[in-house]
Amino acid sequence: MAIVREYGKEQPYISLGLFKLRLPFIHYRWELPEIIQGILLVAVPMGAIPVVQETLGCSFEVALTMMILNGLLYILHPTFGDPVFPGWITPAIPLVLAFAGGFPEGPDRIHAIIALQLSMAVLFTFMGVTGLAKKLVSYVPVSLRAGIILGAGIAAVHGVIKPGGRMEGKEITILVGAALCFLVLFSWRFAVAKNKSAFLGQVSKYGMLPGFIVAAIIGPIVGEIPAPVIEGGVVSLRFGELISGYTVLGTPGFPPLAYFIKAIPMVFAAYIIAFGDFVLAEVVTKDADQVRQDEVIEFNPTRSNIISGIRNLIMGIFAPYAPLCGPLWAGGTIANAERYKHGRKAMDSIFSGISSFVFAMAIAAFFMPVISLVKPVLPAGLSLTLLVQGFACTYIAVDMLKSKEEAGVAGIMAIFLAFQSAAWGLAAGIVLHFLIGVKKAYENKKEQEQEISEA
Repeated sequence: MAIVREYGKEQPYISLGLFKLRLPFIHYRWELPEIIQGILLVAVPMGAIPVVQETLGCSFEVALTMMILNGLLYILHPTFGDPVFPGWITPAIPLVLAFAGGFPEGPDRIHAIIALQLSMAVLFTFMGVTGLAKKLVSYVPVSLRAGIILGAGIAAVHGVIKPGGRMEGKEITILVGAALCFLVLFSWRFAVAKNKSAFLGQVSKYGMLPGFIVAAIIGPIVGEIPAPVIEGGVVSLRFGELISGYTVLGTPGFPPLAYFIKAIPMVFAAYIIAFGDFVLAEVVTKDADQVRQDEVIEFNPTRSNIISGIRNLIMGIFAPYAPLCGPLWAGGTIANAERYKHGRKAMDSIFSGISSFVFAMAIAAFFMPVISLVKPVLPAGLSLTLLVQGFACTYIAVDMLKSKEEAGVAGIMAIFLAFQSAAWGLAAGIVLHFLIGVKKAYENKKEQEQEISEA
C-alpha cells in the first residue's frame, strides 16, 4: 500500500538531492483512467516511427525498438520528481527533417542525427546545471524567438501539403482527421459546447486521439490506407540490428567534429523551441497547485533540463532519435492536470496520474495487438501531428510579436528557416534584427531615458 500523503504536503519521496525518487505502490497509487488513456494513446509516440524511418532509412521494426526505448525513458521524469509528461521537441521535427535532408542517406545522415542529439544532451545538461536557461533565452530578441517558432510551423505544414508531400494519396483521411483535431483542440465553439455536454467533455480530454481514430476508420473505407491486420504476441525487439547499424557502438561509429559544427544552428533553434515547453510546464503545474491545496507541487526547470539531457544522451548513444527528447508532451500533461483538479478522490497525486499514464503507455508498446492495430494509420497520424503543430506554432508566434518590425523580421526569418535551413534562418534573423531594429523598443528606451533625466 502506498504511503499516505499528509494534507498540504508534497507527495512522499526518497530524497536524492535535486532529485526526488518515487516508486509505484510505495509512493503513489495507480490511477485507472490514466492507465486506460496510456494504452489508447500509445499511438501518439508511435507517430515518431515514420520520422525515424525517413531520417535513418531503417526498418519499421528498428524504428519501433527506438520508440520503445524512448518510451521507457519517459518514466525518468515522474520517477525522479518532474510532475510532467515528457515528449519530443515536436515543433522542431520539420526543422530536423530539413537538417537531416542536407546529408546523404546512410552513414552521413546517421552521423548528423547522432551529433545533433548528443549536442542537445550537452546543452540541456549544461543549462540545467548552471541555471542559465532563462538568462540565455531572455537575451534572444522576441523577433528571433517568434521566427524560429513560425518557421517550424511553416515547415511542418509545407511538408504535408506540398506536391509529393505526406498528404498525397491520403487527402481525405488527413483532411478529415485534421479538421476534427483542430475542432477539439482549438475551436472556441467546441470549448463552449464541451462545458454543456459530458460526452464532449470526455472527448476534449483526449486531445488528438479522436482525430486519429476517425482517420483510422475513414482511411480504409475510402481506400487510402489499408485496414489493420491484428497480430498476437509481443514485439520482437531489434536491439542487435539497431546497435550495429545505426549507433556510435556499431558500423557508423562516432561522428567527426564537422558534424557537430554543422549541427550548432539546429541545436540552438531546437533549444529555443524546447524552452517554451519549460515555460508551459511551469504554468500548468502552478495552475494545478493553486487548485489543489492538499498537495504541494514543485516544478524545477533545473531538474527537468538535466533529465532531458540524460534522455538525449542515452538515445544519442543507443538509438539516435530524430524527434529528439524534450521536456513536455503538452497534451498528456494538460489532460492529467485537468482531471487532477477534480479533487483527491479523482486523482490522489499529480504523480500518481502522470506515472500511471507513462507506465501504461510504455508497457502497451510491447504488445503486438496494439502495435498492429495502429500501424497502417501512422503516416497519416504524423501528418495530423504536423498540421496541429503548424497551427499552434503560428498563433503562438504571432501572439509574441508586438510591432511591425518584429513581425517582418520574424516572417522573413521563418521563410529562410523553413525552406533553406536552421543556419540560414538564424543568420537572416540576426542580420535583419540589427538592420531593421525594433522601433517600439527604441521608443520605450527613449521614454525611460527622458524619465530619468527629468527625475
